[in-house]
Amino acid sequence: MLILIGSFLILMILGLPVGISMAVASLLYILATGTVPDVIVAQRMIAGVESFPLLAVPFFILAGNLMNIAGVTGRIYSFAVALVGWMKGGLGQVNIIGSVIFSGMSGTAIADAAGLGTIEIKAMKDHGYSTEFSVGVTAASATLGPIIPPSLPFVIYGMMANVSIGALFLGGLIPGIVMTLLMMATVAYFAYKNGWGADTPFSWRQLGNASVEVVIVLMFPVAVWLMMQAGLSSNVSIGIALAVLLALDWYYDFSAVMALMAPVILIGGMTLGLFTPTEAAVAAVIWSLFLGLVRYRSMTFRSLAKATFDTIETTASVLFIVTAASIFAWLLTVSQAAQILSDAILGFTQNKWVFLLLANILILFVGCFIDTIAAITILVPILLPIVLKLGIDPIHFGLIMTLNLMIGLLHPPLGMVLFVLARVSKLSVERTTVAILPWLVPLMLALIAITYIPELTLWLPQKMGLGR
Repeated sequence: MLILIGSFLILMILGLPVGISMAVASLLYILATGTVPDVIVAQRMIAGVESFPLLAVPFFILAGNLMNIAGVTGRIYSFAVALVGWMKGGLGQVNIIGSVIFSGMSGTAIADAAGLGTIEIKAMKDHGYSTEFSVGVTAASATLGPIIPPSLPFVIYGMMANVSIGALFLGGLIPGIVMTLLMMATVAYFAYKNGWGADTPFSWRQLGNASVEVVIVLMFPVAVWLMMQAGLSSNVSIGIALAVLLALDWYYDFSAVMALMAPVILIGGMTLGLFTPTEAAVAAVIWSLFLGLVRYRSMTFRSLAKATFDTIETTASVLFIVTAASIFAWLLTVSQAAQILSDAILGFTQNKWVFLLLANILILFVGCFIDTIAAITILVPILLPIVLKLGIDPIHFGLIMTLNLMIGLLHPPLGMVLFVLARVSKLSVERTTVAILPWLVPLMLALIAITYIPELTLWLPQKMGLGR
């Protein structure tokens, strides 16, 4: 155990990437002990990536990249301006609402920060907001990406913990709303404190148009349900509703109805059983291509090729981490390290609420140093047996783990959102870190609420028949 964990920590301190650190540490353990046949290593590497849910990873990454080049981000931003830009601290509220919408398509915090972040930070600076405030609210709102479905971390966690990915997706909806309200309240506090006004004049017409778009999108699943109650099949009902929606959008040229439909299609399709969460990732790509090539005609084959190659690069990186983490996690189990750590935690406390407090501290710390995917792959084999033994719902724990790791993305030394926004805003990493600090308050409040009020996570999956 000392060889495996010690060498991993030393390599991380020396600055090696987390995937390479896990792979080298595993190799050193195998060479030092001589108890693991070489063929087992190859088998574990293959088993680590030979998973149907993992097929969702490249497709969700591709969907996020396609949305960024399809002109969808600009439309989402314009819609958010019409909806909440008239409030005090308007563009701060726009930033949050835009992230909520984009989160329903991309599934990653980094895609949110890199896509909408570029537009939002520039617009806020042009309206007189400080760069630090613009970066802070953009970083905080980017954490919504993996909480509001779809979500790449949920896919990895669901695979590792053997729980329903669809239940995890549904479980993220209410916590996502809670986080959104807390962030909007934080913007309102800063606006009141600094005497900020609105950034766009209040207009009943603009607000009405935005509200109509929201109503149209919300009516889509209602219309499908009514047609199904009338005896039509789910496929026919969806086809008719979608045809009517497309006709309305082409005639009135709505700002963001088609973009708003992405999460409705994904969640609705999974709830109706039309496709699995993995197939939902393919549906997200198809919808992105439709918007970019047919509806908005803003996507060129050159930009499509670039998005594809970016996806290949990111997917290769993610799957290498999953492969290395699979070997590392398996060796943790074989060497009894996972059992020793589990016994040590259980020896400290048998109270599930105290355990959740300790788990939050541990995951927050790990999230500052280790990539999200690797952290999930390493921590689940250690913590899940304790979670099950203490009677904690693994879906609830999946939300807790994911939110902790998202907060870790905002911290040095390895916070990817931190570095992306530092580059976008042309601020130093140190100034970016200081800008993000006030936004840890609403995130921590959300983490406490999600941790100690399980119903926020579990109520919706249980209502849909996907909970335990």
